[in-house]
Amino acid sequence: MKKTSSYNSIFVIVFAIMLLGTHFLGAQVLDKPTTVWTAACASDSFNSYDVSFRWSPPLVDSGNEFILELSDSNGNFGSPRELSRVGDRNTDFNFDFNFAVPTDVSGENYKLRVRSTSPAKTSPATDAYPMHYVQFNSPLLISEDGNGSIPSGGVIQSCGGGSVTLSPHNIPNANTYTYNWYRSGTLLAEKTENLTVSTPGMYYVELDYGSVCSGSANTLSNSIEISTGSSVGIAITGSDDIGLCPGDSHALQANITGLGLTYTWYKDGAIVAGPTLEADTYNVNTSITGYEGSYEVEVEGAAACLERSPSITIRNLGDFTVTRQNDGDIVLLPSQIKTLSVTTTATAPSYQWYKDGVPISGATNSSLAVDLIGVYFARVIENGGGCAASPLDSETTTVVSPDSFEFEIDYVGSYTSCQSGGATLSLSAINAVSSSGARTDVTSDIESSFSYQWVNDGGDISGETSKTITVSNFEENGSYTLNGVLDSFTPTSNGLDVTLSTNQVLEITTNGTVLCDGADPIVFNSSESLADETFEWLRDGVIIDTSSENITATEVGVYQLVIRTHDCPITSNEVTIREFDESLLTLDKEQDLVIIEGETETLTASGAESYQWYDSNNTLLGEQSFFNFEQEGEYLLVASFGNCNTSRVVTVTFRDTFSIPNVITANGDGINDLWVLPNTYSRNQDVVVTIFDERGRQVFSQSNYENNWPQSTTSFNKPNMIFYYKVTRGGQSLKQGTITVIR
Repeated sequence: MKKTSSYNSIFVIVFAIMLLGTHFLGAQVLDKPTTVWTAACASDSFNSYDVSFRWSPPLVDSGNEFILELSDSNGNFGSPRELSRVGDRNTDFNFDFNFAVPTDVSGENYKLRVRSTSPAKTSPATDAYPMHYVQFNSPLLISEDGNGSIPSGGVIQSCGGGSVTLSPHNIPNANTYTYNWYRSGTLLAEKTENLTVSTPGMYYVELDYGSVCSGSANTLSNSIEISTGSSVGIAITGSDDIGLCPGDSHALQANITGLGLTYTWYKDGAIVAGPTLEADTYNVNTSITGYEGSYEVEVEGAAACLERSPSITIRNLGDFTVTRQNDGDIVLLPSQIKTLSVTTTATAPSYQWYKDGVPISGATNSSLAVDLIGVYFARVIENGGGCAASPLDSETTTVVSPDSFEFEIDYVGSYTSCQSGGATLSLSAINAVSSSGARTDVTSDIESSFSYQWVNDGGDISGETSKTITVSNFEENGSYTLNGVLDSFTPTSNGLDVTLSTNQVLEITTNGTVLCDGADPIVFNSSESLADETFEWLRDGVIIDTSSENITATEVGVYQLVIRTHDCPITSNEVTIREFDESLLTLDKEQDLVIIEGETETLTASGAESYQWYDSNNTLLGEQSFFNFEQEGEYLLVASFGNCNTSRVVTVTFRDTFSIPNVITANGDGINDLWVLPNTYSRNQDVVVTIFDERGRQVFSQSNYENNWPQSTTSFNKPNMIFYYKVTRGGQSLKQGTITVIR
């Protein structure tokens, strides 16, 4: 015995192995390997096992390794798993392997074997045995639907042929395990995490770790007793809505009696009596405050399910409410009639309205029409249920007439002084003002009764007699109010100022926007005369001049002009003055252009105010921001920034459409017989093509090369000859290389 697990399971395996082959002295016969074991029940707290192994000489090779292998859960070695490997026991005929059970191993028919690598031999396998890695080894907790609530006494009742589903609720990833479910000690066939039952009995569960490890894993759960019964249809007899007066006697009666049941009575969900055997009635105590509420009865017994009745309502007939329907006090406007009303929870109410504390003759309804000022309320008496209840008065409503009215006007929509080009003003509220100064909004009641007149700076505006006015011209700027007339009332609104922007456009211009040494001064001019105007010249938002109609820019910055003579300042456009910098001129391509002969390449400049394109003869080619190049040569771009100039040199060269060949076949077949150069170097009077033989002797030299070398194939006396070439222009080398002539 080598190791003992935490589950008191022992695992000892002894191999007697015969390794056959030419490296051994002979065929040595050993007894069948025997294994003494119970099971391998590994876990994170114990996972170390030894296997004894014995073999016979002759010796294995020096580089040999012995490997302990594990089958699959069915005992097959189609894809064995290596558990342990040793390479230092090649002269030890009896030694131990130590291994750990893999964490994903779980089964009843695992086998072990040993394999040597040199020579390659395999031992017989052991008999099958259980091997499990126990992932979870704590007692399970089960509850109905795995909700975590274990019932009191561990009993769940299933009524009327229903079923109950039991599930563990304290194990992570519960659906990844298999289970052993038991009913009253009998193992059930179900292996899943959920068990739905309807048969009475004592239920519990454990994780299925096989025939030996299941018990030693210590996962056996709590027990849940499932009991069955039938519904008795419990209810409280009589009406489900009962009105009682304080002091009335009333007993609630259950509809099921005489079955030996236990009764529990509830009010508003709380127990008020029981549980008591055969207590099928409950006397409502109406002498205490708060007896009204919702009542239920619950029964249970040997032959019945735990069952609660539908609820009934008991009301206090002497306890009712009266609610005023109008919101607060009322302002009675000229020629108006207002209606007051109340509601009540009384069962059989009667009404009496009062004005200034005196009953109003004939005012015995829930509502009252009033056309006089005063203080009103309704008195309600409960006439039903036999209760001697006191009358209950509603809240009072004070009806007043206004001492005066006031108007409130406001802007409609968005309006910003000196920015908006128009403004709409409208009546927003009419307030009735009492003698005490209290204000009541009466807009919806009386706005159509007034006549209106809009006023600007104290003068009536002809034709503006509605509740709304729109101002669309800056010449109509001013302070606006709204007057009204109704009978003897002549209210005036608050004042609103309207200051619209003018439609005058102010623009400043300059003769340049870039400062540079030696250039003419940059002078600002205004599109509007500044004579008799109050104005400000600004640079970067700071006033720099208030008297000069024209100014000269001496510093970089953002310049602007503001005229302040009118209601709203008139602000000009902004002009940015920059310090001259050649980087202000940008090109969309490189200055050295390479184009294909016969095609066009466009170069575009930006950042300057004007442009001029010149060729190498100083001929003006164009004055746009771009130019289309078609010919080789050097070009000049002159860009102007007001009084400042900068230039760029643009070089245009043709791109070769093919490379210079280095092999020709001068055999007279008309194919590749001639050395043909690209257009860049052929037929050009300025380009000289010179060819030398392998000894450096010049054999050909020509300007305006016609692609005509060699002129004869008879000068080549060898199958393969090498020549050297040089292409020059004005004495400067353009290209050079070798030519191989094949005959």
